[in-house]
Amino acid sequence: MIARSPVLREVLFPYLIANEMIGRVGAQPNRYVIDFHPRDVMEAGKYEAVFEIVKRKVLSKRISAAAEESERSREALSNDPVAKTNRHHGNFLKRWWLLSYPREEMIIRVSALPRFVVCGQVTKRPIFEFVHPSIRPNAALIVFALADDYSFGILQSSLHWEWFKARCSTLEERPRYTSDTVFDSFCWPQSPSKSAISKVASAAVELRRLRRSIMTANGWSFRQLYRTLDLPGENPLRNAHITLDAAVAEAYGITHEEPLSFLLALNNDCASRETRGESIVRPGVPPAASELGTLITEDCIRLA
Repeated sequence: MIARSPVLREVLFPYLIANEMIGRVGAQPNRYVIDFHPRDVMEAGKYEAVFEIVKRKVLSKRISAAAEESERSREALSNDPVAKTNRHHGNFLKRWWLLSYPREEMIIRVSALPRFVVCGQVTKRPIFEFVHPSIRPNAALIVFALADDYSFGILQSSLHWEWFKARCSTLEERPRYTSDTVFDSFCWPQSPSKSAISKVASAAVELRRLRRSIMTANGWSFRQLYRTLDLPGENPLRNAHITLDAAVAEAYGITHEEPLSFLLALNNDCASRETRGESIVRPGVPPAASELGTLITEDCIRLA
């Protein structure tokens, strides 16, 4: 469709789900999503080929769902005049050509970046990767509006993994990454040296280079690659993670402390400083790295 009408690129996007990112060789999207947001129905109608698809497949379902919701509300109010009723489907019908939850703020943020970080929401061990902003992420992917190698290194470190295991929720007993309990409470290095920042970024770049090399040579997915960490013996992937972890520990200033105890103490300290109105170093490249450039390389998942 895009080949016949290139203008459709404005509303038709590659759509990446977590299982494709982790389990598919090449981590390539296998489908597209139609996203008219923030266009009104008149503007969306200009993209006739895809507008007709949405009209044919979505509109009748929106009408039915809104009618059923309205009937449930009517019955509830007849039994209890002050009963709480839902209007979700009625509101969805008012803008039936749009996605129910367009995630406008997220799309604006990541579209302004050369790439952004994702990981699967339900996962035994979070595997992070960069994605090109031309690709739309599915809800099963946690999105981080970060483009630099330093931030990637912090997120992919064992330190962050330990915090994830301690703070995550579960879905059918499987660990589930949650933005509020895991990411929002995870404190980043507060006073990393320029050298430590550079080491984290370099180790992150090398880790991704090694991963791509092995997966390409073996025809593996991320899932197949990371399953090798469950096996004993020498493993270059394990060694790359050890190098990254050492760099991250240096950035935090960790020596012999137990990781979770260190992070909890850091969390308490940062919370106290915020309460006093003091600033803390937030996610992303810290001020100390201003002389190191953007720390942004180019590798990411993009359409082949």
